Amino acid sequence: MSTETLIAPSQLSVQQLEDLLQAKHKKTEQDRTAYKDLVGTTVPPAVKRLMDVSAMLVEAKKQTFEYFKNILEMKESVYSADKKKKKSPQQSHTFSTDKYSITIGYRVNDGWDDTVSEGVYKVNAFIESLAKDEDSSRLVQTIFKLLKKDQKGNLRAGRVLELQQLAEKFHNAEFTDGVKTILDAFRPVRTCWFIEAFFINDNQEKVAIPLSISSVDFPAGFEFDFLSAEEEA
Repeated sequence: MSTETLIAPSQLSVQQLEDLLQAKHKKTEQDRTAYKDLVGTTVPPAVKRLMDVSAMLVEAKKQTFEYFKNILEMKESVYSADKKKKKSPQQSHTFSTDKYSITIGYRVNDGWDDTVSEGVYKVNAFIESLAKDEDSSRLVQTIFKLLKKDQKGNLRAGRVLELQQLAEKFHNAEFTDGVKTILDAFRPVRTCWFIEAFFINDNQEKVAIPLSISSVDFPAGFEFDFLSAEEEA
């Protein structure tokens, strides 16, 4: 048991109180400096390790596409109906065995140039000209749905193709020209080259192989309750 005698703040002199406050402040500054030093020594190796992993993923992605270069050329030669055609418009290719499956390809987002607004204006003008009865009201709603933009503010190419089929039934010059203007403004944008790989586990289940750091699980038994407290029951 400690034999030190506790002294109430009221029993201390002004100088003693100031000394205690300075000591506490100094301790706080030392702790903060130690924290910053720890961050300074921890961040660089962590980032460098991730840079190494990123470089490995880049090399693995390049090698994977190179693996299938000859296979894709042979596929075109064996299965293409048009022997003069050099490249298939197919955006992805899947190759499978009894235990493994891999898909390589690229993704495309819908894109439009600035003239698309002119086409939309003409289509809207046609919609406004429709008679205001029950049948036309349903048609108006259908057209509006086809012109509805996605979360990024772009028209959906698939819906515009449906709109084209609708325009062919009306034989309205303004409507047809508006849809054509929209189609002519289509500028698809290739966003990324991707790889998806799977394997069949012992339970004959198809399991995706995580290829991004967000989808990779921690090793079995790893715990990190330092990051977020569990919710109380």
